[in-house]
Amino acid sequence: MSNEDKSAPSTGRALKTYQEARLQNTENLRKLVVDAAAAILQEEGPEAVTVRRVSQKMGCSTKIIYSLFVNKEGLAQQLYLEGCKLLARRFEEVPPSSDLLQHLLDLGEAFWQFGQDNTSYYKLMFGGAFAEFKPDAESMQGTMTAISRLLILISTAQQQGQISNQIETGTLVGSIWSSLHGVIHLYMGGFLGDVEAAHSVYKQTMVLLAQSLFAASRP
Repeated sequence: MSNEDKSAPSTGRALKTYQEARLQNTENLRKLVVDAAAAILQEEGPEAVTVRRVSQKMGCSTKIIYSLFVNKEGLAQQLYLEGCKLLARRFEEVPPSSDLLQHLLDLGEAFWQFGQDNTSYYKLMFGGAFAEFKPDAESMQGTMTAISRLLILISTAQQQGQISNQIETGTLVGSIWSSLHGVIHLYMGGFLGDVEAAHSVYKQTMVLLAQSLFAASRP
């Protein structure tokens, strides 16, 4: 028998150890569970997302869900991170512009649309829909990644002298972020009328914020 015959047959695929295969299967299962929870979130709202409801949709025992996420808060964190991905994608769809003030307005509008199109995610992420869930460091990092376009824009405008650099970039972004959240929360609480009226208030708030930021650097 030749040496070639003695060698192991080549399948063209990298062999996995048992632990690697098991880990991959666990990650695939986690993703399926998160997808099921996300479907419930979008179709029925945050209050419907329970471990029992997700296990029913998956056709498995609650024990399996708990083994993957420990508790409902662990599942909520994964949904939070999924929401961050959706928000980042919405910001990425905004075309870049050399007019930074207009670009800021466009990003603000993208955030409003995210809240309208993904109301359940918004309530979970920013509206306290899961009272027991508090975003941890990983969740907050996901948020910062999602709004990186806004951070970059403000930083660029400061470097170009279009926005004052006397205030730290993160503080400015936090101020914008808080103001926009405030309008959305008031609307969701029924204080700003219908969606058209609330959107009008939101856009005016965004214009005033943007103009004040860019005007502050002018002599």
